[in-house]
Amino acid sequence: MSVAYLQTPLGTAYIEGDADGLQIVSITNDSIPSDFVSIPDDLAIGVQQLADYFAGKRTVFDLKLNPKGTEFQKRVWEELLNVPFGRTMSYLELSRRIGDEKAIRAVAAANGKNPIWLIVPCHRIIGSDGSLTGYAGGLWRKKWLIEFEKGGLQGNLF
Repeated sequence: MSVAYLQTPLGTAYIEGDADGLQIVSITNDSIPSDFVSIPDDLAIGVQQLADYFAGKRTVFDLKLNPKGTEFQKRVWEELLNVPFGRTMSYLELSRRIGDEKAIRAVAAANGKNPIWLIVPCHRIIGSDGSLTGYAGGLWRKKWLIEFEKGGLQGNLF
């Protein structure tokens, strides 16, 4: 398993994966470790696409993903990939899209366990009333990402 880091406007992205695809992308307030030397070949395209996203040059990711989770979680994460850049969707609508409106709590839990931050866009899922509910990376990051994707932060990246 290879590991890489990328400094973003929201903190340090931690990227983990191999030739089979990205398994983990997370965000932290920690600095890039001082012993980190270079980006492994297996992760180079993922790091570049994340950098392009934050530079305003990418709205869709084209990466091989290999998240670990239950079949239900993977179904939810797969559906998240269909929520377009700059758009949001409610947890209820996401539940309907996977075919079970009554599974809204399970869908919300799976959304919260998404191991591939940003690329699998769990930040685009909001409450039915439009509220920014729950986000493992912190609600301030969710708000930032939604505003960024709607064009509100394009001139304020760095």
